Amino acid sequence: MLAAMPPTPPSPPEPGEPRIRDRGDACPGALRLHAAADGFLARLRLPAGRLTYRQALALADAAETLGDGSLSVTSRGNAELRGLRDGCDAALAALLDDAGLLPSPTHERVRNIVASPAAGLDGLGHADVQLWARALDRALCAEPRAAALSGRFLFVLDDGRGDVAGLGGDVTLIAAPDGAALLETCSGTFRLPAADAVPAALACALAFLDAAAAAATGAWRPRELPPGHLPDWAGALHRAAITAEPVPPFSSPGTPPPAPGPLGAHALHVLAPLGRLTAGRLRALADGASELRLTPWRGVVAVGTHGSRLPALETAGLITDPAAPGAGVTACTGLPGCAKSLADVRADAARAPGGPLPVHYSGCERRCGHPHGTWIEVTARDSGTYLLDGAPVPRTALAEAVAAARTRKS
Repeated sequence: MLAAMPPTPPSPPEPGEPRIRDRGDACPGALRLHAAADGFLARLRLPAGRLTYRQALALADAAETLGDGSLSVTSRGNAELRGLRDGCDAALAALLDDAGLLPSPTHERVRNIVASPAAGLDGLGHADVQLWARALDRALCAEPRAAALSGRFLFVLDDGRGDVAGLGGDVTLIAAPDGAALLETCSGTFRLPAADAVPAALACALAFLDAAAAAATGAWRPRELPPGHLPDWAGALHRAAITAEPVPPFSSPGTPPPAPGPLGAHALHVLAPLGRLTAGRLRALADGASELRLTPWRGVVAVGTHGSRLPALETAGLITDPAAPGAGVTACTGLPGCAKSLADVRADAARAPGGPLPVHYSGCERRCGHPHGTWIEVTARDSGTYLLDGAPVPRTALAEAVAAARTRKS
């Protein structure tokens, strides 16, 4: 059954004290909805952002018939349906199940797996971690204890190019040369055979659950554990019969996200304006593609197609040019969709000028959906004022101030 999710206020720790989570993780899912100002919200975990052609069409249909007609791409490459009407429980569950988007109802919120979107497509990287993502998803769903992970626990799989390694994973796997893999945690890095990468990631996730139970603080992620209660990563790998040696942390080459345009000979990458895909745009992307991969940069990689499709996708309203004004601009839901927001940030973000640095518009100090790395932070202070990287700017002068900041900080 789908259920409305009650709000969960944060429990910030006092300085020097560990965070205490006195409530369960209320992160929304596909079968646990969040009641927002614009209706109910469902968050669908899509390991590695992957959608088959049939699944993409099913989500387009769900957006049109049950929601507000659009799909939101999250900063983890997952998808959200918004504006869902009350009482659509059975219809949404049946649609998702029929499309193969609910392989395990008990595990659907823990399938948080980000992987290098261009893996296996452009000749870069040391392994096709998209295959790792599918194997890890199967392993998670087959392990009953894994259902106890929080809906925020994140697995990151980087093919060695360094595009997603810095996205704040709780367990990060990085493909290395010569058939090896690096496993990074909050307190150590290990080198191990690539063939053991997926079992190692699962073993470390279960080790976190053991540590969290011992700490009894309700931690959702390893970084929330108090000192002295970090998981025994090395012991977990040893018990799983995985040969692993401690090594220095991964030194990322700092590969930027792929620019909009062709990606190898048989794929292309486009950005969704403000991270939103209308049902029509989703169908246009699926046309002729063997699969779609939603990206952590609010984009989509269409696999099995090529650059000749770009003009049609641009006509459909997608961003196909890295110099387009909307490239690198993201925003939270804002008013009227979110009752906590202080401004209609999407309307203001739509007027953002182009620039080399990403910029994120937030409707309140929670800054939902902000990117990782370096970006320009624009946060609503009230209906007429924003904070641009902490400095107040009148809404009437915001576009010019953002343009100057995107150029100055590049």
